[in-house]
Amino acid sequence: MMTTLLPPSSPVLPNQSALRLSLNAVLDRRGTVDGAWWPRTRDAAAELPALISAVDQRLDRAVLRVGLHIDAWDHIPRRIPARGRQVRVGWFRSAEPNLITLSIAGAAPITLLVIPPSTATGPAMAALALAAAGTVGVRPADILHPTDLEEGSVAGTAQPPA
Repeated sequence: MMTTLLPPSSPVLPNQSALRLSLNAVLDRRGTVDGAWWPRTRDAAAELPALISAVDQRLDRAVLRVGLHIDAWDHIPRRIPARGRQVRVGWFRSAEPNLITLSIAGAAPITLLVIPPSTATGPAMAALALAAAGTVGVRPADILHPTDLEEGSVAGTAQPPA
């Protein structure tokens, strides 16, 4: 089951202000990722505040720290102001470039697939849906390029909508 802050059936336009985020409703930590995020740019300082706010609201818990790949983002701040606190931002070269990790107060960290901003709407929406549908045994690259998946090659994996 998927919770999407932007419904998959809605057209996504470049100037649309809705956050393009999907989270697995269960967040059972069995999948490769817990959802996906499709930022509009690679500017971490501009994009992270809305992501942090949306995840805070969705989970009713505070994001405490963000971990991301240093070479995948521009303008990475050390901290992001959020609801009466400062969220620390850590950057690494050892992390997967298309993943972002959110440490949450009182919960296990959440791993989100980051869909490149330049991705066309159709493939991005499919990746948002697949990432939130359950990704046991699916690599992040397979979510970003679902045509590479062979039908039924990964047991228990939901295929993106046609």
